[in-house]
Formats: sequence, structure tokens, C-alpha cells
Amino acid sequence: MDGITDQISDHSSFESDAAGLPDQRRAGAWRVGAAGVALAVLAAFTYLGIFHHREARAVAPPAALPLVTVSKPLQRAVDTRLGFLGQFSAIDRIELRAQVGGTLTEIHFKDGQIVHKGDLLFVIDPRPYEIKLAQANAQLQTAKARVAFASNQLTRAQSLRRNEFATQETVDQRTSDQDASEAAVEDAKARIRDAQLDLEYCRVTAPFTGRIGARQVSIGSLVAGSRAAVSPTTLLATLVSLDPLYLDFDMSESDYLTFARERARVAGPLADGVLIGLSDENSLTREGTLDFVDNSLDRSSGTIHARATVPNHDLFLAPGQFARLSVTVAPPTQAALLPDSAVVLDQSQHLVMTVGRDGTVTPKIVQIGELRGGLRVIKSGLEAGDRVVIDGLVRAIPGTKVAPQDGAIRYDAATDGQG
Repeated sequence: MDGITDQISDHSSFESDAAGLPDQRRAGAWRVGAAGVALAVLAAFTYLGIFHHREARAVAPPAALPLVTVSKPLQRAVDTRLGFLGQFSAIDRIELRAQVGGTLTEIHFKDGQIVHKGDLLFVIDPRPYEIKLAQANAQLQTAKARVAFASNQLTRAQSLRRNEFATQETVDQRTSDQDASEAAVEDAKARIRDAQLDLEYCRVTAPFTGRIGARQVSIGSLVAGSRAAVSPTTLLATLVSLDPLYLDFDMSESDYLTFARERARVAGPLADGVLIGLSDENSLTREGTLDFVDNSLDRSSGTIHARATVPNHDLFLAPGQFARLSVTVAPPTQAALLPDSAVVLDQSQHLVMTVGRDGTVTPKIVQIGELRGGLRVIKSGLEAGDRVVIDGLVRAIPGTKVAPQDGAIRYDAATDGQG
């Protein structure tokens, strides 16, 4: 500013000196003086602008580093499991068919009802079979009477033979008659049992507790039946057991190898418990027992059949339903756990972003396992002291620096075993 004042003072003195000159010379001097003043003002403003820009740049704050949340992997003992998809089936399933023919007279259930062992379900008109039983009883009485008569005849023939009033042939004939009459008694008794059995089959009862299906006949229907099933018989209904149920599933060859190798490495026998979850459940809350693995693989599908038995005390499960199940193949070992959102899929590899002491982001390739307690099992690729980005992953660019803040990883025991 002092420079500007000096320039203006010089301009004023220049004008005073130029006052005594001729008009033309005075005009030229004026133009020169004005140009000088303009240059001085321009130089002053340029200086002030550069100074202000430097001062503003000097006080501008540095750009802030991206903020991310980091945590060390959660260390926990978890067992190794394999997940499968299975389908429930009934342990017992039968078709209720008539074993005697006749007219259906009674139905004692509603379609879809739970019935118990011994409950009466159907009644076929028993009157023809009651008549048959009465005839068999009459035949038995006749046979017994013939036995008594043949016995008396034999006794009389033996007495006559001792007195030589009858021949040995007569005695032999009476002995044969007695044996035939006794055989007739046994035949009559068998016919009675046969008639009683037919009469019992007129009442169709539940052989076990379960849910009965829709009836296939109506009252008044003429049903065909045969105990030997040598002729077509009438289907009355179907009955399936509900408690417990089978859960059938298939292992691929690779899963079966993992299952067999891990089980072979364990010193003691592993528990055969399995965890089960229905299609609308987020966690595996039901339990069952692995009780069967087939003895060979299916050549067409490359799988081996296995089965678990599942209690169904509340009768909520139904044959035909699908469910997820988790099979334990190795005992618990220490493993690292991370939120599933902290794992990045890069083509065929899985990565996690770690932050060093200087704040530099470094990716690491990891091998992952199943979900446990809402967290992803990390089989390998991480150290216990690694700080992994668990939040703000989009800001964690490999090779750049970030501002890490500590976070926490929580294990949800309620969802343990979730697959």
C-alpha cells in the first residue's frame, strides 16, 4: 500500500511540473502518468491475490482418511459339519384292504384323522361269516358224535375178537373208523378257526397309530377281499405313522469321502446326532439321529443314501416335507469366525481386507467353511492377530490407507448350525 501512495504522489508532482509546458506536451505527459498509475494498481492487486491464495492454501486442512471398522477374528471351538437337503418319510405305511368280501356297513373315522392302534375303522357285514361259523360248530358236534360211535364199535369188536366171534379184519375196520372220526373232529375245529378269522376280518382296525388318508369306499359299497390276496382286493384307505419319522437324504461321493475320512480319524465314536431345520426356518432347531448309511453308491447318480430318525411328538411334521440337515463329521477344533459380509468373492477366490499398523489395506486369500452362529468359518488364510475390516468394506481399497476403529464380532448361539 505504501508503494501505491508513492506512485500517486509522484503522479501529482508530475502534473505540477507539466502545468507550465505547452498543451500538447501536457497531454502526452498526462497519458504517460495515467498508464503508470494503472500498472501500479494492477501490480498491487496481483500481489494481494497471490498472497491471499498462498495464505489460504497454507491454512487448508488435509483430506481425511476413510473410516472403517476392524476386528480380530473371533476364535471359537466348532465342529465340522456337512449340510444336506432331505425329505421326510413315514416309518410305517400300509394300504388298508379288505380281507373278506361283503357289504361295507360302517365307517368310524373322518378323513385325515389321527387314529390309534386298535381303533375300529371299517365294518363289513358279518352275518354271512356268523353263519359260516355256526356251520363249522355244527360240523364239530357231528364229528364228535362219530368219534363216540366209532369208539364204541371198536370196543365191541375187540371184545368179540377175544371170544373168537369176530375176525381181526373187523377189528381193523373199527379202528380205522375211529381214526377217521377223530380226524374229522380236528378238521371241524380248523373250520371253526377259519370262520372265526373271517368274522374278525369283518372289523378292520388300525394296526398302529398314525394319520389315516381319505376313504376310498362308502357305506353300502360291495368290497372284494381275500386273505391270500390271490384276487384283486378293495383298497379302503391308507395309513402312515407319524412319530417318529425318517429323514432320507443322499450324499454325493465327495461328501461321503469327507464323512468317511473324518469319522475314521476320530479316536472314539462320534455322536450320530443331526440338526434339522424346515424350509421356513432360519436356524436348525430340531434334532434327529443318523442311523443308516447305505452299503453302496448309486451308479447312475453317484450318490449314497443315508437316513436319520426324527422325533415328532407334536405331530407337526408330515411325510413328504423337505428339510435341511447338518451332520457332524469331526469333533470341535479351534477356528476363526468372521461376519459373512466381511468376505469378498473374487472370481473363484474368497478375500478379506486386513489393515496393518500403518493403516494400509492388504487383501488376504482365505478358505471358508459353513455358517456357524451367524458367522462364517474361516478354515485358513488368517492369523489370530489380523485386523479384518468388518464394516465399511467399500472404502477399504487395497494399497490405500484408512482410519481404522475397533469393532466387535458377536456369536449368535441361537443360530448355531445354520447352513
